[in-house]
Amino acid sequence: MTALKTLIVAIFVCLSATVAFIAVAWRPSIDPIDPPPAKSFEAHLVEHGAELAAIGGCNTCHTAPGGQAFAGGLGLPTPFGTIYATNITPDAETGIGRWSQEAFRRGMREGVDRVGRHLYPAFPYDHFTLITDEDVSALYAYFMTREPVRATTPANDVAFPLNVRLLIAGWKLLYLRPGPYQLDPAQSRAWNRGAYLVEGLAHCGACHTPRNTLGAEKQQDRFGGGLAEGFAAYALDQTSPASVPWDATALRFYLRNGWHEAHGVAFGPMAPVIDNLDALSTADLDAICAYMAPILGASRMGPGASQAMVERGKAAKPATDAAASGGKIYQSACAPCHQGGRPLPFGGIDLALSTALSAPSARNVINVVLWGLPPAEGERNPIMPGFAGALNDEQLALLLAYLRPRFSDKPPWSDIETEIRDARTGRLPRAYPAPGSDPTQTLVSQRVSQP
Repeated sequence: MTALKTLIVAIFVCLSATVAFIAVAWRPSIDPIDPPPAKSFEAHLVEHGAELAAIGGCNTCHTAPGGQAFAGGLGLPTPFGTIYATNITPDAETGIGRWSQEAFRRGMREGVDRVGRHLYPAFPYDHFTLITDEDVSALYAYFMTREPVRATTPANDVAFPLNVRLLIAGWKLLYLRPGPYQLDPAQSRAWNRGAYLVEGLAHCGACHTPRNTLGAEKQQDRFGGGLAEGFAAYALDQTSPASVPWDATALRFYLRNGWHEAHGVAFGPMAPVIDNLDALSTADLDAICAYMAPILGASRMGPGASQAMVERGKAAKPATDAAASGGKIYQSACAPCHQGGRPLPFGGIDLALSTALSAPSARNVINVVLWGLPPAEGERNPIMPGFAGALNDEQLALLLAYLRPRFSDKPPWSDIETEIRDARTGRLPRAYPAPGSDPTQTLVSQRVSQP
């Protein structure tokens, strides 16, 4: 009888907990509206919304290759499956045309769509929740005045039980702190503006912060380096692998131009970020740099220290005898640009200053060598040919074995053959390696395959 009573109590507790969780997780539907006419929104509000949408990079995720702007359909690979970005044009049937401003605000702040479904945190509402009511209104005005596009979003490819949307409510209880940004009275106006943009709309930490097993950012390692679409998003704090430490001046130049002589060029997922930041005002750019400067750790260096390190880094190291075949590949494929003397952005970076060659993982170097830096339509940007068809895996491994000791003082990468195979096939790394760890083993041991 005692065992039976215990079982009954356990069942009752489980049922009660389940009912309580469903009650907490459930969100009501918000009544649909008739799509408001574009002329009902004030022009200055739409213009401001356009700037905010660019800073937030909305077009990057919500536009599929070859598709119409904001019509969704882009597959975002995650360790848990592929999440497809939704249609955020004002189409009444497949977009957000019937969303009220209240529904839009709830989506941004709480990660819940109009009909009450929890949104996957691939949509960074844990950052967007900081956006002010005024800026949410401007974004709403902008999106509701775009050209409506009828485009149905593909179904997400997420395995059970993670495809049960109610479970996302549990993730939110652990990691979402809803509410607009609160000013820090101890900091300057510029610092607060920079914090609002970096932590909120620009959601920089979404890529540059490592994540735990549930896909939430590790706040104790904020800006300690993360992963984005198969690329390493380097640490922005004092653990940065950059050969020359970042400072506010370098960051300002890089964010405005997409390159810096001591750090290289923006590529991979960072390239569209730079393109979108054209919309950033000078005041907002300065505010971002003011906020990031203490995080970068540049304040510890004396005046002119960064430039002195640039000059030291430019002194090429002598070629080594190791991996002689890799040296021959470098001389034929890489040296004409990287030692040609043509300055950035159209010449190759001095590889002694390359962050990628000093990084804990070889993945970014591999990606760039394989796929290059393609030209952007209508843009003047750095370009580089890809060598995926010219170099086989063995040749690329020899090249990497040559580049690492020649242009950095870091230990050799391990298991680069696996990294090369994974890069060619699109396998995603699961963790950003910590400084001082065996980086490639960390990445390989936690890797999962994606479609």
